[in-house]
Amino acid sequence: MSNRGLGSKRSFSRGLAPFWVVAAVLLVVVPLMNAYGPEGTLLHVSDYKLNLFGKFLCYAIVALGIDLIWGFTGVLSLGQGVYFALGGYAMGMYLMLAIAGEGVYGSELPDFMVFLGWEKLPWFWPPFRHFWWTALAIVLVPGGAAALFGLLAFRSRIRGVYFAIITQALTFAMALVFYRNSLGLGGNNGLTDFKRLLGFALNDPATMRGLYMATVIALGLAYLACRWLTMSKFGRVLVAIRDNETRVRFSGYSASRYKVCAFTIAGVLAGIAGALYAPQVGIINPSELDILPSIEMAVWVAVGGRGTLVGAAVGAFAVSWFKSALTGSTTFAAMWPYFLGGLFVVVVMFLPEGLVGIPRRLLGLVARVRRPSATGDDVTPATTSTDGEG
Repeated sequence: MSNRGLGSKRSFSRGLAPFWVVAAVLLVVVPLMNAYGPEGTLLHVSDYKLNLFGKFLCYAIVALGIDLIWGFTGVLSLGQGVYFALGGYAMGMYLMLAIAGEGVYGSELPDFMVFLGWEKLPWFWPPFRHFWWTALAIVLVPGGAAALFGLLAFRSRIRGVYFAIITQALTFAMALVFYRNSLGLGGNNGLTDFKRLLGFALNDPATMRGLYMATVIALGLAYLACRWLTMSKFGRVLVAIRDNETRVRFSGYSASRYKVCAFTIAGVLAGIAGALYAPQVGIINPSELDILPSIEMAVWVAVGGRGTLVGAAVGAFAVSWFKSALTGSTTFAAMWPYFLGGLFVVVVMFLPEGLVGIPRRLLGLVARVRRPSATGDDVTPATTSTDGEG
């Protein structure tokens, strides 16, 4: 192996110790606290909180993809909810078909189709009886949709605020499509009443822990993959595109290809997150395609810290926790959009590096405060004699 390869491997491994500590806590300690922690004590994590953590970790996977395209490439997408929903609906169709014949009507069709008068499954439903097909669709459908959209947009050199507006318009258009009952995906209610995954009951605490642990593993692998990408030549080109796309094109690189690739990876990550989200939350519906959730996703990354990966995951978890606490109150539930907007303004104005930048800013402030005193300690002040000696 060349010295360059060894150096790249060392730089990737450097600084991973905190990652392994957090991974061990999330993957081992939290499930053990759920299974064996004494109830009513701080050592116990309830099933509800475990599900909530799993939901937040799904959001963190989405945030990693957004950070890849926004923090490192400089492309703000306000439409990642589309790919999140596509992955969720793919998993939802598999879960609905897994309980065929067990619904209220006892039909092989999902209950909502019987209620709406459907006589057979839509053409795209039958393959989702197979988990292997579902797993492929979770990756290929969101990834393919992101690649197609990115190819059309980036080849046309759409960027900046115009790209953000177009992605938001795409989200709105997709929401209108998914709200239609004629699409065969449950319309306004979406897909719900999931009972089993691969034969395991979803309401079984052991299955809940398994889904949570699968989400932790997916998040860890997504972080390592994104870290490797951003530390490679690919990542350096992305940062160059963010800083000066015109210069990158003049240097002989196809900026559009790199952006399409990064956008596709972000779409795949969002699709995987949506697939893990659906069985843990128990529902997937067009509300995930509304404009506000996609804006929230961008706020996660801004709050945590763009271009850091860790900040994206931290921001997703922190903002989602704050939202859960706020909307759980009847007094402040309707105020969430205003709090979200205010939080974004505060971060942009006062914390441009996000939450992960706070320690560095504090250390810098301490260093600036100590520097004058440290300089002054080296200088002996002159004294004036008052003894009257001439």
